[in-house]
Amino acid sequence: MKRHDRHQPLYTPAERARRDSTPWTLVQGVLAPLQFLVFLISLFLVLRYLATGSGETAATVSIVLKTLLLYTIMITGSIWEKVVFGKYLFARAFFWEDVFSMLVLTLHTAYLYLLFTGALDVRGQMLVALAAYAAYVINATQFLLKLRAARLSQAGAGTAPASDDAAAAPAVGVGE
Repeated sequence: MKRHDRHQPLYTPAERARRDSTPWTLVQGVLAPLQFLVFLISLFLVLRYLATGSGETAATVSIVLKTLLLYTIMITGSIWEKVVFGKYLFARAFFWEDVFSMLVLTLHTAYLYLLFTGALDVRGQMLVALAAYAAYVINATQFLLKLRAARLSQAGAGTAPASDDAAAAPAVGVGE
């Protein structure tokens, strides 16, 4: 069975122009690596706490900071998606990334709920944070593959017609 969306360009020419002209593209470009850096530091702190039992406060603060950055990047990303695609979420080009982002948000929010209600002990909270982080890594990978596909298709745009804009996407597993 042939999937129609695999052969559509990632961006139409108008969407690409909006993407390139909006300041929200730069905002996303700054927030994404910042969030990843905070994630790496937090992951280390959480794993250290789970292994040694020390550093609970640092690990907790780092998870809360990571979660706040996640909310920030989700809100600004929704604005970016509205500017570029006309929809706040679930635009064709990023539908599956947005779907998985909802799981990432849910797990991070569950962590906050557990932290503020004490419904689980600290170890349980940290394990939920690790589940949220695992989902985040999968979601970040989705976005990185999508960006790679967009760069490859844009690099080939000089030799290929615009309708082949997303031709590299199936080769990297995007859109499945």
